[in-house]
Amino acid sequence: MQKPTLQGEMLVLRPVRADDADAMWDMLDDAEGNRLTGTVRSFSRAEVDAWCASRELAEGRFDFAVTSHGDDEYRGEIVLNDVDEDLRSAGMRLAMRPAYRGRGYGTEAIELVLGFAFDGLDLHRVELDVLSINTRALSLYENIGFRQEGRRRDAYRDGAGWCDAVVMSMLEDEFRAGRPG
Repeated sequence: MQKPTLQGEMLVLRPVRADDADAMWDMLDDAEGNRLTGTVRSFSRAEVDAWCASRELAEGRFDFAVTSHGDDEYRGEIVLNDVDEDLRSAGMRLAMRPAYRGRGYGTEAIELVLGFAFDGLDLHRVELDVLSINTRALSLYENIGFRQEGRRRDAYRDGAGWCDAVVMSMLEDEFRAGRPG
């Protein structure tokens, strides 16, 4: 399946490409971003290069680079993964480069991907995990309409300690009820 490009008011979500590796490498070098997303593994530059180059052909997932109209710079990524056509469900994750957090990019990217998931792929459910320490992300997802389903206790590392994963989801009828028209 050809990976789509999604366009919003200020954003363009396009498939991650090999030439996004420099920016992804920069994003993975952000200790606080890694902490808030539960990223504890260190990646080599060769792994990041190979990952970016392989996204176009990856099955069962859609890896989108967050860019803006008129500027193709990789600001972060949003991923719809573990797409299950039988259960009509998928997971979602978002990570933004430090310079682009708090500017509304995440909100618009999530809304574009949810539209693609529910209208384009005919999914019934999109779920995600948010680390309990990431209160900003919890608030963002709740404001968009995700509902908390539960917690996975001590599911992620937080330095030498642990933190919970808050399991959240949105169903297609909740998505449609939250949209105009």
